[in-house]
Amino acid sequence: MPEIMKKASEISFMPQGTVFHSPEDWRDVFLYFLLVDRFDNNQDGIPAYDPAASARGRDPEEGGRFQGGNLRGIINRLDYIKGLGANAIWLSPIFKNRMETDDSYHGYGIQNFMEVDPRFGTKEDLRELVSQAHKKGMYIVLDIIINHTGDNWAYPGGYPYYYWKEAPEPFDFGYWREVDDAEGLQWPHDAVWPEELQKEHCYKRRGEIRDWCCPEEALNGDFLSLKELDINRPEVLDTLIKAYKYWIAYADVDGFRVDTVKHMENTATAIFCNAIREYAKSIGKQRFFIFGEIVGDDRLIDGYIGRNTRMPWSNERFPSLDAALDFPLYFTLEEVIKGFSNPSALRHRYEDFRNLYSDHGEAGRYFVTFVDNHDQMSRPYRRFMHRNPHKKQAVMAVGYLLTSQGVPCIYYGTEQGFDGGGDNDRYVRECMFGGKWGAFDTMGCHFFDSRYPIYEEISRIAAIRQSEPALRYGRQYFRQISGDGNGFGHPEDGRCTLAYSRVLDDTEILVAMNLDRDGRNDYVIVDSNLNPEGFEMLDLLEGQRILAVEKRGQVHAVKVPLEGHQMAILKRKVQ
Repeated sequence: MPEIMKKASEISFMPQGTVFHSPEDWRDVFLYFLLVDRFDNNQDGIPAYDPAASARGRDPEEGGRFQGGNLRGIINRLDYIKGLGANAIWLSPIFKNRMETDDSYHGYGIQNFMEVDPRFGTKEDLRELVSQAHKKGMYIVLDIIINHTGDNWAYPGGYPYYYWKEAPEPFDFGYWREVDDAEGLQWPHDAVWPEELQKEHCYKRRGEIRDWCCPEEALNGDFLSLKELDINRPEVLDTLIKAYKYWIAYADVDGFRVDTVKHMENTATAIFCNAIREYAKSIGKQRFFIFGEIVGDDRLIDGYIGRNTRMPWSNERFPSLDAALDFPLYFTLEEVIKGFSNPSALRHRYEDFRNLYSDHGEAGRYFVTFVDNHDQMSRPYRRFMHRNPHKKQAVMAVGYLLTSQGVPCIYYGTEQGFDGGGDNDRYVRECMFGGKWGAFDTMGCHFFDSRYPIYEEISRIAAIRQSEPALRYGRQYFRQISGDGNGFGHPEDGRCTLAYSRVLDDTEILVAMNLDRDGRNDYVIVDSNLNPEGFEMLDLLEGQRILAVEKRGQVHAVKVPLEGHQMAILKRKVQ
């Protein structure tokens, strides 16, 4: 049984067993992101979802409460995740939250940084999950928070305090939250742990953020009721570094996703990430992956990941992360795939990589791409499939992630067509195992259907990605199209053939997607040196479909017939 630790100073950083080595390149990885409470509850006998027979009706209040998902449930579903083609799992925070509340199912309100929340399981369960994943050639990434704790203490009087920019000094500290006020601070449910964080000066105490657009307020204020840590203090940052090094040593995890990076000081973030990275290297994890949540444009993101960036416009440099969640793509891709906007915005974004990066072909290593997620930054709370009857669009959206630059990530339930949407985030956090908050307004039925069409199509594309290095490492070029094979140009209408090539050395792989509901029969330009006239290209998705490379004026092109919302992945056929 693991030792109970109340102080970070008590931690041993000696690995508990043989260390599992990092991937050679994280672009070889396909991430599956899940909320632990909403994925699986490790119970047998739950009926599968039946669109015709499963009962509808659920209480919206249940969506904001713990539903019973746990770590052992994830262990039981490793083959389901691997069957999709994903070879890594990003877990929502598993650390202990306050036990007297039932609304922190998401895990972001940490009360003990060195314990697993008992509602999710035990430390041993986490180690077993990581061990079983490693045996299957899969990796585990933990979601971590370093800028705030849970609502573990209150301001004087127990009243909410709001950010006051002109405040001459921090607000007074009120009191630690306790299960029994008469006994003093008791382990494990009172206050916050490790013990080093039980000092008033560990917190900024500036009150709750009101103006999220004010950088100073967003940096120093409390994230709603979650209390902002003062990570500028060396003793606070050192405690957090030790706590998270512990999880690498104890559970052998393979990476961290860092929450709310924009709410943290740049220097402290860099110190934390570099300390974690150095420790991981010291025990044999040479490429421990640290990626972060930075909601902003490419120029803002580049400042955090920039080991390859040019950045001639600014001297401000604070590289700390290996990669960032690709919010610029997230804010563009859905409208393009659904045919609502001209794909030029997508094309121009990648063309800009040539200005941002000294080696734009390597830009993909710096982004974790996604189309659905648990937070809906600056947009309504909805999944990609919300009020969308076209299931093939979900295949194209994830297919784009799997065939374009970046480390692709799928959010749990997308492969089953989850279509949640509503006035808050609980509507995009449905239960895969049913519970009282199942998808499609259901309760008590599971959604682990490996024969579901979206799941099957994604798994096919993922397999092709794993077999084709060009789809993981290649440069990316958007291709011009033509309806008659004469006048070529980039599409100016959303209902078009979206085509792009991934080029690596002497290999070109052409990806074509029909964003229209009706069939199309467009010519698409290919590289004339890599695909000479008279050669043939094989559709890796169809297997038997072969298309000829033709000379059309001064260019070489291939005619790609596509049904509505169909995707093709073409590679030169061996002669």
